[in-house]
Amino acid sequence: MQSADLLPRDAQSILELAARSMFDLFANASEGMMLVDREARVVWINDQYKRFLPALGFDRVEDFVGHPVASVVQNTQMHQVLESGKPILIDLLTNRAGTFVVSRIPLRDNAGEVIGALGIVLFDHAETSLQPLVGKFALLQRDLDDARRELASQRHGERAGQRQSRYTFASFVGASPAAVEVKRQARRAAQTSSTVLLLGETGTGKELLAHAIHASSARSDRPFISLNIAAVPDTLLEAEFFGVAPGAYTGADRKGREGKFRLAHGGTLFLDEIGDMPLALQAKLLRALQEGEIEPLGSNQLLPFDARVIAATSRDLSRLVREGNFREDLFYRLNVLPIRVPPLRERREDMVALVEVLGEDMALRNSQQPPELSADALALLCAQVWRGNIRELRNVLEQSMMRSDSNRITALHLELVLRESGVEQLAPAPVAAAPDPAATATAPRILPLTDQVAELERKAITLAMTATRGNKVAAAQMLGISRAMLYDRLGKNA
Repeated sequence: MQSADLLPRDAQSILELAARSMFDLFANASEGMMLVDREARVVWINDQYKRFLPALGFDRVEDFVGHPVASVVQNTQMHQVLESGKPILIDLLTNRAGTFVVSRIPLRDNAGEVIGALGIVLFDHAETSLQPLVGKFALLQRDLDDARRELASQRHGERAGQRQSRYTFASFVGASPAAVEVKRQARRAAQTSSTVLLLGETGTGKELLAHAIHASSARSDRPFISLNIAAVPDTLLEAEFFGVAPGAYTGADRKGREGKFRLAHGGTLFLDEIGDMPLALQAKLLRALQEGEIEPLGSNQLLPFDARVIAATSRDLSRLVREGNFREDLFYRLNVLPIRVPPLRERREDMVALVEVLGEDMALRNSQQPPELSADALALLCAQVWRGNIRELRNVLEQSMMRSDSNRITALHLELVLRESGVEQLAPAPVAAAPDPAATATAPRILPLTDQVAELERKAITLAMTATRGNKVAAAQMLGISRAMLYDRLGKNA
């Protein structure tokens, strides 16, 4: 590119005029502009920028202009532009005044040296004008923070020799409205010490959420103890809960044995399948929760405990209460913060992300490449009822991977597995109509190839849009095309 000093006079004038015109355009059309010098001091702001000053904590322009930009604008990246000489064309800036979409451009002299930087506020109130983008950014940031806390918690637990939670909210994959809402409720629950009751079908991720609530709570550096009530014989449940005193019965450990309540002291106790608890033990559990103390089997000594209880069940506790199979007072004691975990059929928008995460996990465990699903295979997965939810989805994917000679899974692979597994389809394939004798009497009409391709394309797009319930972003991902191409095809087919 020619230097401005080497351009003909008329061309140089045009260049200077263009630069001035562009500056004036941004100064008038943008939401705000700022200039900083080589030392990163604010030297100028336009009138639009002045309206942000009160929110930033300044009553007068003089208190803002002339000061180091880092001291007056939180989270600024102007220093990075001055040091690197490279622009930051699009960025999200969050500070006291709000969240903004900004650009930062280095300014150079005739010798090419950086002499300052120009900051432009492209959008203010980005929370509303760019809500989808900002919302996804915020979710990703929260999940990243959760993952960092999980790593720190695991390291601390390994050093202390404690049982730790294995998952955080980042492990609960999905950005559908249903998934976002359940994570929002669970995050709020994590900030309290109240009892949480997770309700939902088998395989929806209740145990994962219990781990995540503990990992985000003030007890995250303390033990996480879980007990699946349905997996323990009724005769052993009391000992599992409350422990056994030394020599309590023939064959008992001479040193005694601590129960789950004592093991969870200071941390979280997760009681899975609470609806399967026998009535005889429900009264003792209720007393333990009310009094904050337990009595080991074969002992007369009451031991205090401090554990936050999270219970989960796939059964209808209200119906069990009406039928007399679950104590009403225990139900109210557990049902303080109820959270309904949605089934997979209510969050089909998450199918693409779930398949990707499950596929990568299976590939890692089996030292294979992650599976690649065709568009019709993804559409077929979205059209299932999934009684077993994510656990069932994982099983179908694993079986399909084992039956495929490559890492590509098509609808034919899935149909075979689904048929043998007896998975109920939400949208069964249409039954072919009986052939018309008059039509078969003559040779079939052959359409031009372009018309046949267009018809197949229309059918694929219709199937994808139906499977994703009109979500164009998910439909484009499912079809393996860009959003722009999908919009173009939808416009032509309208």
